[in-house]
Amino acid sequence: MLTPSQLKTLAFIRRFIARHQHAPSLSEIAVGIGIQSKGVAHRYVQALAESGHLILHSGQHRGIELVEENLEDALSIPLMGSIAAGQPIEAIPGQDQLDLSTLYGPNRYALRVTGDSMVEVGILDGDTVIIEQRDIANDGEIVVALIDGENATLKRLKYRQDGNLALIAENATIPPMIYAAERVAIQGIVVGQLRWYR
Repeated sequence: MLTPSQLKTLAFIRRFIARHQHAPSLSEIAVGIGIQSKGVAHRYVQALAESGHLILHSGQHRGIELVEENLEDALSIPLMGSIAAGQPIEAIPGQDQLDLSTLYGPNRYALRVTGDSMVEVGILDGDTVIIEQRDIANDGEIVVALIDGENATLKRLKYRQDGNLALIAENATIPPMIYAAERVAIQGIVVGQLRWYR
């Protein structure tokens, strides 16, 4: 399974190739994912190649090639029908596929949740949330917010009439956090969630 940094790197490479019709350099990857080290970018690219997501053509300028064949098959599982969580219903087999690739868009990455500030919307400690990378968000969306360029948090965003931003926990025991808008940088919004039971 790819790390959030590797997913972010893969998403950037996909976006770059779609926009420019050629692969990015290591310097462009580093800038694109917000790091300074080409060496770290190189490690991410190597890991993506080792996991089968990229092909590297050594000796070639911009020698990165995306591996897209059979991606839909790799990211789909059988959708076998419906199951009741209330009164039992008749079990009718389904024939569809659940396409997990919709979670892995070109500008998405995953984050592991730590803490209980979002439990009242079903986001629990240890869950993994899928984030669509954005620098703006609508009122009421659950966002990844970077405060003062240092601390990131997952909260519901509320624009206030006084121009400040409220970052609201979905836990009645935790009060809202109010910040001047310039102190908060939106880094993405929640678009999906994964939870493992084993």
